[in-house]
Amino acid sequence: MRLTEIQTALREEGLDGWLFFDHHHRDPLAYRVLQFTPGSMVTRRWYYFVPASGEPRGLVHKIEAETLKDLSGEIKLYAGWQELLEGLRGILGVRPGAARRVAMQYSPNCAVPYVAMVDAGTVELIRGMGVDIVTSANLIQVFEARWSERQLEHHLEAGRRIDKIRGDAFARISSKVRAGERVTEWEMQQFILEQFRAGGLFTDHGPDVAVNANASNPHYNPTQERSAEIRRGDLVLLDMWAKLDVPDGVYYDITWVGYCGERPPDAIEKVFGIVRDARNKAIARVKSAVAAKEPLYGYQVDDAARAHIQGAGYADSFFHRTGHSIGTEVHGTGANMDNLETHDERRVIPWTCFSVEPGIYLPEFGVRSEVDVFVDDTSARVTGEIQEKLILL
Repeated sequence: MRLTEIQTALREEGLDGWLFFDHHHRDPLAYRVLQFTPGSMVTRRWYYFVPASGEPRGLVHKIEAETLKDLSGEIKLYAGWQELLEGLRGILGVRPGAARRVAMQYSPNCAVPYVAMVDAGTVELIRGMGVDIVTSANLIQVFEARWSERQLEHHLEAGRRIDKIRGDAFARISSKVRAGERVTEWEMQQFILEQFRAGGLFTDHGPDVAVNANASNPHYNPTQERSAEIRRGDLVLLDMWAKLDVPDGVYYDITWVGYCGERPPDAIEKVFGIVRDARNKAIARVKSAVAAKEPLYGYQVDDAARAHIQGAGYADSFFHRTGHSIGTEVHGTGANMDNLETHDERRVIPWTCFSVEPGIYLPEFGVRSEVDVFVDDTSARVTGEIQEKLILL
């Protein structure tokens, strides 16, 4: 367990401690942050309190006494609910002036659902003991969202492979359409998946290959039974995400759009330009703040992109956040670029990565442009190729 790092982070946040809690493996974050595997079944509640200084203390049920055996500090046992309450007060050190502000996997108003793991009853229980519970969202980001140098290298290599596959996919669509051969969204999805497998890449689902109005569904997924044919005059959107198939690999996530023909309609050109410029304004907001060493919050990045789309008259057609945290899962637990679905007040911290992907979705077609942005100690950069013009197929 990384006790020193946790306690340092607690002091930097001005907190008295961090209370971890689980029942039936409902909080995977607890196991990842504490870096342990339970030594027994988890059919009973366990608690583990890490104070800002001093030794941690745990509480487990007597029939699962081995649950926290790999963690440091004194582990107390309980059986009945009265013993549970008494034990909780004991590990929290409930007394005047002790353990007043404690982090838990809780999010006020469920603003950050990725962190909202603790049930309302447990929150009530701890607060009833006179303890002020605050969100662990910033702490989780420190231990979950930051990459190592090796993970950055994995991401960049995944990006090189995926960018090539994306180019090959567009070339295949162009060849088929120009030759008058039948090609569908589902067939192109399967082509990309096969290229992923051949290239040593893993994805949890997808990718998204969407034509015209289907591209206006940000989470569209073609199937063999429900798949549109790609024809001349169609807009085609490719949303691709994958990671190297290695331990601790991290995702690369992009969206590009193309048009099957020599001259796109003015409406498609116009919408693409607005989305592209909104994306670039969000990227510029990140780069300028990081270069100036100014605090930057997720909602501010969303504001930069959203303001441009709103100013162009398409506010109602951009109905998702501007970006999400990226890690070992494609939707990670770091700060999201969001002031729509939530007001994400988490800071963008060094050695984290996130997508920037504004979109405009109309009844006839949808356009989204997505890149990944990585922030290190002194700068921010887009980690792969950037689409500035529609791909003509």
